Parts: sequence; C-alpha cells; structure tokens
Amino acid sequence: MTEEIRDEQSLRTFYGDPNFRAARKQMPKLDKHTRHFISLSPFLVLSTAGEKGTDASPRGDAPGFVTVIDDETIVIPDRPGNNRVDSMTNIMENPNVGMLFLVPGIKETLRLNGKASVTTDPALLEPMAVRGKVPKSGLVVKVEEVYLHCAKALIRSKLWDPETQVERSAYPTMGQVFKDQIDEIESAEEADKAIQEGYTTRLY
Repeated sequence: MTEEIRDEQSLRTFYGDPNFRAARKQMPKLDKHTRHFISLSPFLVLSTAGEKGTDASPRGDAPGFVTVIDDETIVIPDRPGNNRVDSMTNIMENPNVGMLFLVPGIKETLRLNGKASVTTDPALLEPMAVRGKVPKSGLVVKVEEVYLHCAKALIRSKLWDPETQVERSAYPTMGQVFKDQIDEIESAEEADKAIQEGYTTRLY
C-alpha cells in the first residue's frame, strides 16, 4: 500500500532540496525579462480559491493583452464570457491568485502569484478596448512572486509540436457534449449554432 506524505518536512525529506537556480530564481516583482514575457503572451491560466473550492480559468487575447502598470502591478481585462464569474467570486473571498503565462513556441512558462481585486475604473479599462469594446471589468493583480518555470513539462507534452495536434473530429463538438450533459438541450446542432454565433459576434 502506498504511503501518504502528510507534512512539508516529510515531503522535503522525500524529494530533497531544490537546486541553486530553482531556489534563487523567485523574485518579488517584475523585471525586464518577465515584463517581456508577459508582452509576448496571448494566454494564461488564472488560479483562484474560495469557500466553495478552487478554480482554474483560461484567459486569452492578442499578445500583450495583460497590461503591466509597473513592476508590481498588472491588469487582466475581463472579456465577455459565460457570466459564471467563478474567479471573481473566489477573489471576493480570497484575493490570493496564481497565474501561468504561456507563449506559443517558447517552452518555458512564467509563474506569477499575487493578490487580486476587481476594478471597473475607466482609466484602466478604456486603453484595453478592442474593436471599440471596453472590458466590463478587469483584475488588478499586485505581484508578490514571479519566476520563469523550466521547459520540461512542455518538452514532455510536445505542446507546440504541430505533429502532435489532435484532429478536431477526434472529440465531439461542444453542442454534442452539452446535449449529453444537460437535459434541457434537445439539439446538438442548435447548440453548436449558438456557440459558433457567440464565437463570431461576442468575443469582445
């Protein structure tokens, strides 16, 4: 039977100490390299936690969609979505957030941790407008920890290798998935039509 590791000391004994670079690379604020990485990134995963549990949510737009205010502050625009507002609800209860930034073609990733708040300040949001549409709100994140993560995960996964891409036909359409999962949806075709219409007209 596999033994369970239940405390940090046992975990550290099991794994040993991190190497010199891993231990020293963490910074309390952005520098020129981490700012540059954020400017190239079109996609991040936002992690939050609240009373009901944890959540990981994708955020994406054109490279540089995250605004760097200064070395200790970034702003993430909230583009139109499904109005579940899971991340924001968690932030109201617990401002601690974690982020993973990705850049297509670069195997390293950027990890950023900090405290977030929700803003509707036009001075922050209006410069982030796309196609004349200003974000309804944004997340202001005060940076507490930031560092680059090694490429091993992306090398193993071959994430950016075109030859590993899965054919879209290998997985059901979202309309079919929703029809199978939600009793009130009777037609996969109608659901797919509505989803595609949203992708076309409600990105911003």
